[in-house]
Amino acid sequence: NYRVSEANTQLSTVKIMETTVGNAEKYFGQFCSVLASYTRKTAKLRDKADELVKNLIDFANTENPELRTALKNMADELAKIQDYRHAQVRLGNCERSQQALNISIFSLQTEIKKFNSVRNREIKELEKLEKLRHRAPSDRHVIAEANVQKASVDAARTTHQLEEVIDNFQLQKVKDIQKIFSDFLTVEMIFHARSLEVFTNAFQNLQECDLEKDMEVRMEHTVSLQGNSRSFADPGLRDVVEQPKNTDSLLQIIHALIYSRLQIGSLLRCFLKEGWHVGEGDRRSVAPKQGKPDL
Repeated sequence: NYRVSEANTQLSTVKIMETTVGNAEKYFGQFCSVLASYTRKTAKLRDKADELVKNLIDFANTENPELRTALKNMADELAKIQDYRHAQVRLGNCERSQQALNISIFSLQTEIKKFNSVRNREIKELEKLEKLRHRAPSDRHVIAEANVQKASVDAARTTHQLEEVIDNFQLQKVKDIQKIFSDFLTVEMIFHARSLEVFTNAFQNLQECDLEKDMEVRMEHTVSLQGNSRSFADPGLRDVVEQPKNTDSLLQIIHALIYSRLQIGSLLRCFLKEGWHVGEGDRRSVAPKQGKPDL
């Protein structure tokens, strides 16, 4: 009865061990699966951010120098963050820890199966011994007692081995948990600490864009384009554009034109008094009113 009770106690211990191993196998698999998905999505975020950086640079190349410089500086800082995120993707891998744990789980499961086999053999020998005691043949009873003793020794040895395997498994499990999540947290802390610094620089670069200076450059460029387009479209406007802005100079030009018109009028009157007539065609000579024409 004592041996049967001891065997049942060992059975309960083995069931607890099997539950522990099953939980570790289940949840460690889930941990690594979720972390792998987290890493893949981080890689996609990195790729999208790289695309954003490229679009920013392309757009900056179409803008004024002030905004172009600010956008390119900001894009450079965002590109640095993606370098950190790439390291985050590269280091966020728990496959090695999972492989080591799987080896420990497989070894433990093998030991549990071995222990169960030995324990079942011991229980069978105990059951045979009980049956022989009821029948009371002395020789068979002695043989059965020896078999039970041997089975008990094997069970005790297997139990000791199983306990060692369980202790090693528990130690390895704790180390793997610490390594997986320590690596994860370390990478996240480094990434966010450096990203905060780089994001701050990116924000400052964007704020350094001088809006007034950008608008001045834009207005100067617009006026230059409008002036060139008008001068090439209408040659008559070229003289207007090139006229001096000083009002005194304009008055001098107007006075000169009026004076020249007056001089032209005086000359015409003199020509008419002398007998010249200007018609619609070429200028010609008219015969004098008095006297006879020469023959």
